[in-house]
Amino acid sequence: MRYLHTMVRVKHLDASLAFYEQALGLTTVRRSDYESGRFSLIYLAAAEDVENAKSTQAPLLELTYNWDTEEYGEGRNFGHLAFEVEDIYATCQKLMDQGITINRPPRDGHMAFVRSPDNISIEFLQRGERLKTREPWTSMENTGHW
Repeated sequence: MRYLHTMVRVKHLDASLAFYEQALGLTTVRRSDYESGRFSLIYLAAAEDVENAKSTQAPLLELTYNWDTEEYGEGRNFGHLAFEVEDIYATCQKLMDQGITINRPPRDGHMAFVRSPDNISIEFLQRGERLKTREPWTSMENTGHW
């Protein structure tokens, strides 16, 4: 498993970028704007991590900016921790075998979410290409939220 990023929702993108880039010295390494979903994802890295982050996409801070107005409480603005795994199905099965609920199963062979005992959302992403979809994952429903 490899640590990828931490996601934080921001309400004021320009002010947030000024804080993270100018005050903290982070560098934007990637930005994606999603017109259909009405949100932007901006990935930043610390100075010592910039080159590595450009080639490996980690470690990063992900700022999520939703274009439509939404008020975030202190629990909603923090998004999740993200880890890349060799086999998303094996990872989820191992967690289930330990009694951990898979809140968002890897139906797509790419992404899954669980919650820590402290209710922190944790995302698992398949390393490389998506795995072929397969049961029981394809038919599993979401449980709770992530």
